[in-house]
This record gives sequence, C-alpha cells and structure tokens, in this order.
Amino acid sequence: MALIAYDGPDAAAFAATRHLADDDLATWRAAVGRYLTVRPGMRLLDLGCGTGSWARAFSSWWPAADVLAVEPSEAMRSRTIHAPVLSGSAEEIPFPDASLDAVWLSTVIHHIADLGVAAREIRRVLKPGGPVLIRSAFAGRHEAISLFRWFPEAVAVLDRYPSIDEVSAAFGTAGFRVAGCEPVPQLTAPSPAAAAAELRREAHTPLKLISDAAYEAGVARLREAARTETGPVVDALDLLVLR
Repeated sequence: MALIAYDGPDAAAFAATRHLADDDLATWRAAVGRYLTVRPGMRLLDLGCGTGSWARAFSSWWPAADVLAVEPSEAMRSRTIHAPVLSGSAEEIPFPDASLDAVWLSTVIHHIADLGVAAREIRRVLKPGGPVLIRSAFAGRHEAISLFRWFPEAVAVLDRYPSIDEVSAAFGTAGFRVAGCEPVPQLTAPSPAAAAAELRREAHTPLKLISDAAYEAGVARLREAARTETGPVVDALDLLVLR
C-alpha cells in the first residue's frame, strides 16, 4: 500500500486543493443516500476525516444526525473545518462498542497498514447492520480518473493500493459482506486550466510516489491539455459499501 505521513506541507496542500465545492457534492449525496437512511440522532463517523470537508458536508445535509470525526494526523486536525475532530485511527477508534450507526472513509483505505485489524475495529464500534461506506480509487480502476491520463506513470502507484476484492476480503474476515459498489462521477475542476492552476503534488499520494522526471512530464501534459481543451474535468471514484 502507498502510505504518506501527511505532515505540515502535505496537509496544507490537501486543505488548499482537495475539497470538492459544496455545489459539486450532489452525486455523492445521492449515492450515499442509496445505502444510508439518516434518522435524527444517528451517529455517523467520518474516519480519517482529513481536514473535515466530508464531516462538514454531512452536518449540512443531515443536521439532525450526530456527525463525528477521527483523524490520526495532527497537521490535518489543526486545519479542520469541522469540530471536534478526535485523535485516532482505523486501527484504534476512540468510541465504545456498538456505538455508531455508520462509518465513512474517503480516500483513506490505502493509508491503512492492516486492513484486517481495521475491519475488526470498525466492526467493534458499529451497531449490527450498520454500513461501512468507502469512497476511494482502487487498484486496477484508473480509467475514470483524469489524473492518471496526465500522469500515466502514477498508475503503477495506484496498482499498489488495495483492490475492491482485497478490501472486500479483508472486511469479510470481520463478518462484513458487500452491499454495493458503484462509480460516482464528480466535478474535479471546471477546466483543465483550472486543474493545472490548482495542482499541488503534495496533495496526491500517487504524485508523491513517482519520480521527479515523471512528475514534470505529467505537468507538461496537463499544461498542454489546459492550452487545447475546454470543458469541465469530471472524474469518478468508487463507492464500496459493506455491511
């Protein structure tokens, strides 16, 4: 798996460039709603919340729910736009047994060192039947993500991420079964020119783990796209749901 620490520079780059605009979240709200019926008082955990953009979105969408957030990186917690955010990790979740109704992980799964341990810990804190909703890029599924068109060398990094089958198998050891899996389109940038202007290498694990030469070649491809292409950059990440 590809792991980076998200120290100060990484966290700053993430906070500056990796948030979807509020108006561009409708497809994700609809996708989550297909698997999660939100009730007043429901406790929803954003696990590995980063700077809290998804926790903030959930609080806006479902104000009657209790949206909780956990993040291992102090640098990320210090930049949060949601409060409070507790220190913790997928392997050590700071909540009692059977105390949560749902767990959300967004672009986190490739940072977890032991998926089996994490699956058992998530099983511990979830109430019976509660869903695990995993938003991620997965190994072998790069075609719908424009970053890999501009930086093809980064596909090899993505292929070190867990695959959907590997995540499903790891969570299966804790009694979870796949309830659904679907690609969800999202507006990543209004144009290639905007994508080029906003690009920060430190914010993207695959770009940090390719060579400098490969990165510079990708930047050149993106700048050429910015010069010759118009229209929005629409990508698709997968939503894997387990119960």
